[in-house]
Amino acid sequence: MSGRVYNGQPFKDLMNSNYYPLENMRKSVEILKASEHIDIKTLEYGQYHLILTPAEKWPNGSAKHWHKEKGRARVQLTAQPNTTPLSADEPNVVPLTKCALLDASVRKCFNSEPPIPMKTNIIQHDKSAPNAHQHEIRLEWEYKNGQDKAPTLLNLTMVCPHKS
Repeated sequence: MSGRVYNGQPFKDLMNSNYYPLENMRKSVEILKASEHIDIKTLEYGQYHLILTPAEKWPNGSAKHWHKEKGRARVQLTAQPNTTPLSADEPNVVPLTKCALLDASVRKCFNSEPPIPMKTNIIQHDKSAPNAHQHEIRLEWEYKNGQDKAPTLLNLTMVCPHKS
């Protein structure tokens, strides 16, 4: 993803309005369940964005490049091995790649009962960061009262490559 296109506040606010708070996430789940273009049980990161928010509503024409940028992110994240468990309540689920971890995380959010709200953030690597040329994900689950029961929120950060 190109951080410059997707890290603006209007884009973040629009996307997050689909996933947060819980009531908005419930509405998004219903939209996806009713869609003929997706199977909510097998969805992957990036498949649901244009279903939940039609392209003409995306700020600054940002939907125009979505499939290309999402594809680049997925390819780079698929090449990155993962050793992090899906979540504290599922410590034995360890997806093989960072992309698989991302997919499993969003599936967990959309398919849990109740669904788990998400807050997404898109940032860009600093040019001096290690692997500044690659996508990275940061997933932070929040739990009610800090307990390891089912999570109550996913903070999902997509770190985009540095662009000069």
